[in-house]
Amino acid sequence: MKKLVAFLCAFVGLSFGSSIGIDALGEEQVMGGTASAAGRGFAGNAKTGDSEGLSVVNPARLAFDKNVVFNLNFALEMDAASKNRHHLLSNSLNMPSFNISFPMGDFGAMGVSLWQHYVSNFSESFDDSTNSAKIEYSGSVYELVPTYAVRLPYLRSISLGASAHVVLGSTSRSLTLGPNNENVADDDAWGTRKTLITEFVDGAWDIKNHPAYYSAALQYRGRQASFFFSFTTGYTLKNELSYDFRFSETDTLAPSAYTREIKVPPMLATGFNMRLLKRHNIMLDLQWRAWDEDIENIGGSWTMPEVTETQSDFLASVGYQCDGSPLFYDDYWKRINYRAGAWYKNWYVKDVFEIGGSVGAGFPMGRKGTTVDLALQAGKRFSDAKTEWEETFFAIRIGLTGIGTWGQSRR
Repeated sequence: MKKLVAFLCAFVGLSFGSSIGIDALGEEQVMGGTASAAGRGFAGNAKTGDSEGLSVVNPARLAFDKNVVFNLNFALEMDAASKNRHHLLSNSLNMPSFNISFPMGDFGAMGVSLWQHYVSNFSESFDDSTNSAKIEYSGSVYELVPTYAVRLPYLRSISLGASAHVVLGSTSRSLTLGPNNENVADDDAWGTRKTLITEFVDGAWDIKNHPAYYSAALQYRGRQASFFFSFTTGYTLKNELSYDFRFSETDTLAPSAYTREIKVPPMLATGFNMRLLKRHNIMLDLQWRAWDEDIENIGGSWTMPEVTETQSDFLASVGYQCDGSPLFYDDYWKRINYRAGAWYKNWYVKDVFEIGGSVGAGFPMGRKGTTVDLALQAGKRFSDAKTEWEETFFAIRIGLTGIGTWGQSRR
């Protein structure tokens, strides 16, 4: 298990994030980030079913699962960013989440998720006859989330769930400046041509004075309608940083240490799912977190902004899913899950907003319930502040969901 977690954490650390907020926490990933949820606009945390599995934002949903669910997700994203007549094109491949869950009958259900919460990877360079610079960011905040949920003994349509979020991850930045030869004669420029000054910053993420933060949820499942409410506690992220200066790759000054603290406020979430004619599902999800303090930037010795201003972050998503037929002998196209959705999001970064839409499908593979999920997403991140980038993005998400009956006797 330790080797598997180490491999998954290493893969998550290679992921790419938006260029917005990279000095703060980076891009915040939608909680859970499965390919099936992405296909319906990240809505559907109130939807129950044996193929749904664990929900990070709604741990109570897990109690209604009857089978073991294994879920692995990958995302390919392409971004076109612009700011002040500057343009960047980039693409990335990452793994937003990995989940596995086990039902235990009357004793409830348990599961664990590894999911990416924030990511801030970025690289850009500039070079002309008189100046040169290169900046690189690499890192992520990811979480290991054990979850337990149980249905109430006499009110079987209601379940309670709780989860702990163990924070892991690292962050680093290198900023290299070459010589400024604007006021140096061409005949004398040879003396500074290979002079480079680089500042390295790296550090690890942790929660201050506590091993984890926590989520609790209540789920109601009716014959046609289901809904949930959840609360996630606030916490203080601790980022222990080491600053290191290097001159021309040879001389290095003694590193200095600093710890920045980021107070992440509590989060409220709710969701609703209406099932019509047995197969059609209409979903609406809301998430809200009220930031009341600015975020201290990674900063350093250069003249860079000290804080990133914040706003209340808010996510509203609406989705649709047509469930495929569970009968193996039906035509294949009738057994496919069809999905569509849209979302609006206030980022935690002040004056940054996001809109997007998606379509998706779940393709059954074999008789045991294994499904390959595909989602296509597109949208725009925009800002009222001239200091932030605006981004148009397109993403392809692929997920593998396996359903098993481990530990259950054969009929």
